[in-house]
Amino acid sequence: MEAGDRAGGPVRGGAFASVPDVPLDLGAESFAVRGGAVERLAAELGLTVEAPAALTAWGYAAGRAFPLPAAGVLGIPSRPWAADVRRAIGWPGVLRASLDRVLPARLVDTTDLGTLVRSRLGARVADRLVTPVASGVHSAPLDRLDVDAVAPGLSAAYAGTGSLSRAVASLRAAAPPGSAVRGIDGGIHALVDTLVDRLDVRLGARVTSLARVAAPAPGADWLVRTADGQVLRTPRVVLAAAPDAEIGRLPRSASEVGPLSRDRSDDVPISRQGTDLDAATKQPTELGAAGGVMAPVRDERGADIRLVTLLVDAPELDAAPRGSGMLVAPGTTPGTVRAKALTHATAKWPWLARRVRAAAGPGVHVVRLSYGRMGERTAQPTAEEAARDASALLGVDLTDRVREVLHQRWDGALPPPTPAYRAAVTAYAEAVRAEPGLDVTGGWVAGTGLAAVVAHAQRTAERLEVPPPTAPGEPRSDRPPATL
Repeated sequence: MEAGDRAGGPVRGGAFASVPDVPLDLGAESFAVRGGAVERLAAELGLTVEAPAALTAWGYAAGRAFPLPAAGVLGIPSRPWAADVRRAIGWPGVLRASLDRVLPARLVDTTDLGTLVRSRLGARVADRLVTPVASGVHSAPLDRLDVDAVAPGLSAAYAGTGSLSRAVASLRAAAPPGSAVRGIDGGIHALVDTLVDRLDVRLGARVTSLARVAAPAPGADWLVRTADGQVLRTPRVVLAAAPDAEIGRLPRSASEVGPLSRDRSDDVPISRQGTDLDAATKQPTELGAAGGVMAPVRDERGADIRLVTLLVDAPELDAAPRGSGMLVAPGTTPGTVRAKALTHATAKWPWLARRVRAAAGPGVHVVRLSYGRMGERTAQPTAEEAARDASALLGVDLTDRVREVLHQRWDGALPPPTPAYRAAVTAYAEAVRAEPGLDVTGGWVAGTGLAAVVAHAQRTAERLEVPPPTAPGEPRSDRPPATL
């Protein structure tokens, strides 16, 4: 049951008008290989997984570009004295970061990712290496990022090694060889398109209320009502829309049912489709006799992201002068570059380079820029600004060489995974799961990235696979769960 006119949320495809047969990702464009959940799903759907080109990503800080260290996690280096680290942070930064190997393990601050890195490796590593990568990925400052949420296993590895750089080295050694990310031939959005083709996905089906059927037996069905008056009865329900601050509690009976808010996208989609539960009462209650489950409250709004994708005539980019793309440290180049990241898509993805070359000829490239950081108003970048930023970052003048432009906006991205918010989400999810036949999934509870979202959704389906108990003598239901 999808309230919007398309499925997929921030996984979205599109194309330039001049090369309509070349698919582009206008949202997520890669996935992490950890866990293997996305690769297994792609294989099940008959899609071809493709590794990115063997190119180095670059950083941009203090007004200059540099290759990002090859052996790191979220920009945290495993070898502080390595040549690629030295080029980024200079000898003063190297000397400070090298103290990590001799400082006692107790001298650490694990409050958040920023304090962890600064306490062990110093400010230059935090500002020039970790900030561009981690803030670029999560659209939030380092001091808003929970270590366990954004770098699973890092805290445990530090506890075992007593050194942050050694902890990163141990994580890298345990990771499979090759790139940590993959793409899909035809774009990540092919996952959604193929699933929609195979499943019973009802677009424009705005759910307005959810209630448990009044019954004395445990495991009573749920009633799902839509805006057009349809009523569906199902033994299992999955809520795949993020709760928001105005949500009260999940209802347990018809007397507690309230409306669900409308889709809040305007002329273009936003990252959260509008099926957020809004119960009639908004007073905090305990799950139990009162029958409520309080949703976690966002303590701050996520970033509003603006993507600008350029089709450019630039044979100079054939050499991929900045590798697969760049991550930009905030505040280091005031008035010069506002973009937080740049992806040289035709350099990064061989499948896309082949298709663009066949459709548009040699020397034509696709470059995507991302704008928007948490706590800042994100003005819509113009095509001219995007071309200027791309020129500054790539070192190639692209002004007056842009064939076509695509704009995409994602309003209110996921809130930053702060320790407090993650704790609230965990408690909320556990309370919901105490309700038979009810569960939640999505990026807001699973974490950032397709690897986390797909794996969480699959675990959710497995938890609900066993039909809920029924009254004595009643047949058990094998109907699949309804996903809202």
